[in-house]
Amino acid sequence: MASRSRKRWALGLIALAQFMVIMDTSIIGVALPRMRQDLGFSAENLSWVFNAYVVAFGGLLLLGGRLSDLFGARRVFGIGWVILLAGSAAAGLADGVAVELAARAVQGAGAALIAPAALTLLMTLFGAEPKELTRALALYGAAAPAGGTAGVFLGGVITEYASWPWVFYLNIPIALLVLVATPAVMPAGAARRGSLDLLGALAVTAGLGAAVFAVVRAPQAGWSSGQTWLVLAGAVAVLAAFVAIQAARREPLVPLSIFRAPQLAAANVVQLLLGAAWIPMWFYLNLYLQQVLGYSAFPSGAALLPMTVLIMAGMITVAPRAMARFGPKAMVVAGLALLAAGLGWLAFVRPAGSFAVDVLPASLVAALGMSLAFIPSLGTAIGAARPEEGGLASGIVNTSYQVGSALGLAAMTAVAAAAGADRLGDLPALTGGYSAAFIGAAIVAAAGAIVAALTLRTRPPAQVETPEPATAMQP
Repeated sequence: MASRSRKRWALGLIALAQFMVIMDTSIIGVALPRMRQDLGFSAENLSWVFNAYVVAFGGLLLLGGRLSDLFGARRVFGIGWVILLAGSAAAGLADGVAVELAARAVQGAGAALIAPAALTLLMTLFGAEPKELTRALALYGAAAPAGGTAGVFLGGVITEYASWPWVFYLNIPIALLVLVATPAVMPAGAARRGSLDLLGALAVTAGLGAAVFAVVRAPQAGWSSGQTWLVLAGAVAVLAAFVAIQAARREPLVPLSIFRAPQLAAANVVQLLLGAAWIPMWFYLNLYLQQVLGYSAFPSGAALLPMTVLIMAGMITVAPRAMARFGPKAMVVAGLALLAAGLGWLAFVRPAGSFAVDVLPASLVAALGMSLAFIPSLGTAIGAARPEEGGLASGIVNTSYQVGSALGLAAMTAVAAAAGADRLGDLPALTGGYSAAFIGAAIVAAAGAIVAALTLRTRPPAQVETPEPATAMQP
């Protein structure tokens, strides 16, 4: 059994992994205009600096989870950091569009190994002690909004006072620190016998990658375009082939029997809808602050701090106590309902609004909802898996949230554009577009609350402080 001090250091590295994975999606935002100028991106292709990371990350998560199960989570965790380091160095040194996008995809591949391995390590360390596991999951969950906000801050500071390559170079010393510390504090874990379903891995990566590609590309190509629907149809066909492969193989990448585990499918649907509501809110709230209220990047990041602080405090202090008292189902339903209410309130933003009236109170309600729903739904999903399927379950729940985020953002982008968000300089039209996106995200959050109420099972609160030890080997 690891010493208490060693476990704390290990948890710190696991939280740092979550922080970095999320920060790498947000830190580039402020740097994009200068990257466009220096590397020769077109206006249409610039968004792929973000999308290349997301497509690789979302498409490879299941493979990352399976690799953690077969070769040991600590080993895969370290390999992921090596790949992230290499991708970050290449992204900073890139002198053209193709190299930059390839480097971002490499970063996403590294993150796809890190994320499920980190959660498997968390469950290995804390799964046998329910109270500690709840606290560990709370810190892990709080690291995500902290990473998102830190990315906005650091991206603005680095771009203004250094140069855009440093938004990528920042990863290098952190990766080196993690690689040095990991052998000393992380449990070695045991590799187990089994074959790697390479055909299944290729099929699910191609299918998920194509689906995410189609969705993030749709706002530019058009949701009614033949290109969008052809790629989506291809993604569905490849994913159907993946299911057939899994059913036929003796040792599949994803044993279909895992979805018979109580709560697993329901909790993953909830995580998908939570990501589909939350990420569009964060994205369009930032745009409202900058393009309507006139905030520059750094004050815009500062304006998100109250929301971030509340989420972190809620996840670390409020959610564990409330989950122990009321159980996870009640927390998930209440959290998603609060998120929907906060998003509905944000829909009343005005062209001549103010942060104190139009943003702060509604964003705090939404943040409280997120802090209450995230940990119980994550814990329910990971607690449904058998110990030997911990990495796989980690990959599934991460994939659900990331794919939900991509789908939600793409769908709300289309909604916002249809309502006027593409009319730069026209403040009433911009505000109307952002308001429509908030309404759409509120509907998604409300749907998540309904799904949770209908599908999650109620367990006595005393048994629910966290997933039970025997089933706690996931994400």
